[in-house]
Amino acid sequence: MAFMTIAMSLVTYFYGYMNFSLTKSATTLTNFMGTAFLLPLVGGFICDTYFSRFKTFVVFASIEFLGYALLAVQAHFHQLRPVPCGASSDKSKCDAADTSQIAILFVALYMMALGNGAGVKGSLPALGADQFDVRDPKEAAQLSSFFNWFLFSLTIGSIVGVTLVVWIISNVGWDWGFGLCAVAVLFGLVSVCMGSSFYRTNVPKGSPLVRILQVFVAAIRNRKLTIPENAEGLLQIHDEEISKHDEILERTNQFRFFDRAAIIRRDNDIASTSTEQGPNWSLCTVTQVEETKILIRMLPIILSTIFMNTCLAQLQTFSIQQSSTLNPYLLGFKVPGSSIPVIPVLFIFVLIPLYDRVFVPLARKRIGIGLVLSAISMAVAAVVETRRKSVAVAHNMVDSVEPLPMSVFWLGFQFAIFGAADMFTLIGMIEFFYAESSAGMKSLSTAISWTSVAFGFFTSTVMVEVVNKVSGGWLATNNLNRDNLNYFYWLLSGLSVVNFGFYLVCASWYRYKKVETKQGDTEEKVEMARV
Repeated sequence: MAFMTIAMSLVTYFYGYMNFSLTKSATTLTNFMGTAFLLPLVGGFICDTYFSRFKTFVVFASIEFLGYALLAVQAHFHQLRPVPCGASSDKSKCDAADTSQIAILFVALYMMALGNGAGVKGSLPALGADQFDVRDPKEAAQLSSFFNWFLFSLTIGSIVGVTLVVWIISNVGWDWGFGLCAVAVLFGLVSVCMGSSFYRTNVPKGSPLVRILQVFVAAIRNRKLTIPENAEGLLQIHDEEISKHDEILERTNQFRFFDRAAIIRRDNDIASTSTEQGPNWSLCTVTQVEETKILIRMLPIILSTIFMNTCLAQLQTFSIQQSSTLNPYLLGFKVPGSSIPVIPVLFIFVLIPLYDRVFVPLARKRIGIGLVLSAISMAVAAVVETRRKSVAVAHNMVDSVEPLPMSVFWLGFQFAIFGAADMFTLIGMIEFFYAESSAGMKSLSTAISWTSVAFGFFTSTVMVEVVNKVSGGWLATNNLNRDNLNYFYWLLSGLSVVNFGFYLVCASWYRYKKVETKQGDTEEKVEMARV
């Protein structure tokens, strides 16, 4: 609730109350969002290396609470922000925010980003997934539903955020809205803590980054050795050395160079080939090597989903600004522009139960479906923007600050389509990375799924700047009626189609991990279900 409220409202706060330009407002928000979705890597690393996922969540959720509280304080005291001159004013004539005001704003923003990224996104999904024993077929089958209902819970909060809280911001004040967000985060923190005695918690297994680096170093050291064709010449974890929460990964044929890290050399003594003391910088287990291979195989999948989130950034920046130029009334009720994103959220709210019970058993190609829908969404956005501009010209309102005689709900088409795209892709990615990662990298791998969103927002910032320079200023006038936002949307749609082709190549190249388990006296090799 709190994070979605901020995501949908901050561009208006920057532009109308901090006196930032339209472009600076958009890029400041995308930088904040990008950072918030990149910081789950920090939370995931800490979970796998130092603290349990529960402790990590508690620490960083507390930081997030303080960030919202600080932002509420700034919004309440006018001395802590410049004199607002309105969203329709010439920003060159407005009082600019001074250094201390900007410092307070950015400290609050990035405390929120750190808390939400490392806490909620970096540890909470994996904490919930840990409550299912993937070695139990019945519980493993329920894991997919958990991620669906996890997103469903986020959706409920988002609906409240982009309707009730945004209405409070628009009609009561920013300080009340930010204050309510702070209370919501505190309530969530207390709620999670109330269940602490019941949780199945992970035991940190040491730094996954160190284990990966060990594989690289050992493979380079053993680069002159011949890779054995069978697994007998490679070091592997033995069944009696594995705990019930660990797993033995079977050797795969991709990236065979790294197999050299597990070669047992003749000059290795018995102690050096024992896994009880842990792998060293000259010899690693096959499972450790495969753990590294999994991470490398995941990288192209991440890259192929970044551009979709670049499109998402436009809906949270320029589309919100579009809404401020349109007729906001529905049945006599004024709908705040920042509440328009409730359309895709409501769409997801309705679709998830159907998706979980009907669609998932029939189709697993979720990420690809989401990428196709994102391309369609940008094409629809371009058509709607073209119509909006034509209305402005037809009614001689190009330079007018009055709302156009066109309903703001025209924007609902692009939001609804992208909402479905986001549902398919986000659920698919989180489940995919959790299922494919090794036991010692669950938090970090789940956090990796959020980095796609982060780099998407950062890419958006770069694209806006580059497109402005190359095009001669498609998005540079601070007047959407004179800008060429529709051309920008068409560009994003075309690039999304190209990106989908890249994803198909990455998906066909990917090889799923194989886990070797032991049930009774019979060994069974299990290949993870394809997501």
